Amino acid sequence: MKNKENKKKVKKYKLSAYGRKMARKERRKDSLFLMPSFFGVSVFYIVPFFVVIAYAFEDNPITKNYVGITNFVNILQNEAFKLAASNTFKFSLVAVPLAVIISLLMAILLDQSIPLASQFRTVFLSPMMVPVASVILVFRVLFDYNGAFNGIIRFFGGSNIDWLKSDYAPLVVLALFLWKNLGYNMILFLAGLGTIPKEMMEVAYLDSSNAFKLFFIIKIRYLSPTILFVTIMSLINSFKIFREVYLLSGNYPHGSVYTLQHFMNNMFTSLDYQKLSSAAIIMCFVMVIIIGILYILENRFGKDMEG
Repeated sequence: MKNKENKKKVKKYKLSAYGRKMARKERRKDSLFLMPSFFGVSVFYIVPFFVVIAYAFEDNPITKNYVGITNFVNILQNEAFKLAASNTFKFSLVAVPLAVIISLLMAILLDQSIPLASQFRTVFLSPMMVPVASVILVFRVLFDYNGAFNGIIRFFGGSNIDWLKSDYAPLVVLALFLWKNLGYNMILFLAGLGTIPKEMMEVAYLDSSNAFKLFFIIKIRYLSPTILFVTIMSLINSFKIFREVYLLSGNYPHGSVYTLQHFMNNMFTSLDYQKLSSAAIIMCFVMVIIIGILYILENRFGKDMEG
């Protein structure tokens, strides 16, 4: 009996040793597959980021004298940077909540059994399939000084509005931003709504007839990870609105839509790497703080649903 038990133990040990050996081989294979991606991320993201940090603490790329936080002090006192930062954060403060709330309401509406729901999804997703240049052309036709909207205003006895070169310019950019992003956000919310257990919803419907309470207690809490992701993506996209504004108005648009990326683009073309690097690091630092706050809120709000 003892010999049989010993043989079983030896066999079990051999199997476990073989399993560990195979697991090591699999990990090595996985590492080999990940190496190209890691190399690409290192070359194009990690290494340049450290180069940017180095530039931010030097007087210029040639002499490379260490100047401490002088570049950061200079950039924070720069009027163009302050205008760009103010415009960017004001735009994000308005555009991101609107993009999240409207797309969430659209997703909840389309999640119901309504006629032509699939057609509506296709319509809302169509901006993702249209090239940016075509979108800009449409918006220029609509909001040009002699465009369609001014034609309507003149028809009712009003005077032309220079939409792209006045204080109305942020409204045009906001409309463009929402038109581009609502469909993508809506699809993400529809996917999140599909993960809510039907049994829980049925029980909640039986326990409470208050649809408003049901929405906030069940749906919003289950959607908290999706809301976090959509908010982060919308925030990133709001910082990337430069391309559309640039195509609409060029390098130096109206002051109300002069964003951080306009500032960085102008610093790059003038080869002012110190201002460019300092602004990029400040922007990155602010983004990390905002995303960290969003993660904390999501964890506090949605942790009871995970249990």
